Amino acid sequence: MGQLRIAVFASGSGSNFQAVADAVRGGRLEAELALLVSDRPQSKVVERAKQAEVPVFAFSPKAYDSREAYETEILQLLREKEIDLIVLAGYMRILTPVLVEPFYGRMINVHPSLLPAFPGIKGIAQALEYGVKVTGVTVHYVDGGLDSGPIIAQRALEIREDDTVESLTERVHAAEHELLPLAIGWIAEDRVTLEGRLVRISEPQTAKAAE
Repeated sequence: MGQLRIAVFASGSGSNFQAVADAVRGGRLEAELALLVSDRPQSKVVERAKQAEVPVFAFSPKAYDSREAYETEILQLLREKEIDLIVLAGYMRILTPVLVEPFYGRMINVHPSLLPAFPGIKGIAQALEYGVKVTGVTVHYVDGGLDSGPIIAQRALEIREDDTVESLTERVHAAEHELLPLAIGWIAEDRVTLEGRLVRISEPQTAKAAE
């Protein structure tokens, strides 16, 4: 297998895109960031991608008759660019089987809670309002449900008594920026095996060779 070719899907500021781009550029992630897909052409993540010299496909959903129509176009582009892994990083569109089915096991998402708790778009605020003592970050495979796919990696964060949505969001995002490139790295190293809902992470090859 050659170097893993990644497409990041994002809608907003793109801080997780930046974390992945920085990890690639810094040599901490052996992969190629080959494409950004965004449903908001004016978003900051598009600017970040251009600055990083990453090809961009930015589209307006309203220009298409359906989700399936623009996803069919995206799927063709992904195949042309020989994308191995889709990384959803703040992509605010519901995906259809047009993309999910051909990329099942090759599409991951980063979510700001310890799934299966608090799925959806307000995971940080919901954790704080519910009064849980621990929340965190999850990287999981995408299966077409709402943040319901098999879990690859999680990182827990203790909720402080003085936390606000803003302060907790800052710490959750910092954890995302560390965990997402790490999980992509495991996939790039062919260390991740998906068995039903169970995800196994094998030891690095260098560690095995040293034993």
